[in-house]
Amino acid sequence: QVRLMESGGDSVQAGGSLRLSCSYSIFATNCMSWFRQAPGKEREVVASIYSRGGNTDYADSVKGRFTISEDNAKNTLYLQMDNLKPEDTAMYFCAAGLEGGDICGIMYSGQGTQVTVSS
Repeated sequence: QVRLMESGGDSVQAGGSLRLSCSYSIFATNCMSWFRQAPGKEREVVASIYSRGGNTDYADSVKGRFTISEDNAKNTLYLQMDNLKPEDTAMYFCAAGLEGGDICGIMYSGQGTQVTVSS
């Protein structure tokens, strides 16, 4: 049974840090991502990590501030978020899927965890 469960969302002030975690049980996938959704805005994939080579990708909006990592032994995906900005406010979701065309296609996602950054 596929399961992804996010945790770690919170309310912080600008400049602060948070680490999101995603406990997962998945199969037949070769990449994972974090994406976010804010009211009135399009979904944005902020970071991806690929099983092949452990390569990572980041959206320009978070590059240098966010770090995606994975602990395979614990079946947990992380997103370390530093120097948070008010525009990072959104519901954050972890996702799993298959790599194609240099992106991680989303097949499964969790219920999300809310991140709110105040100025």
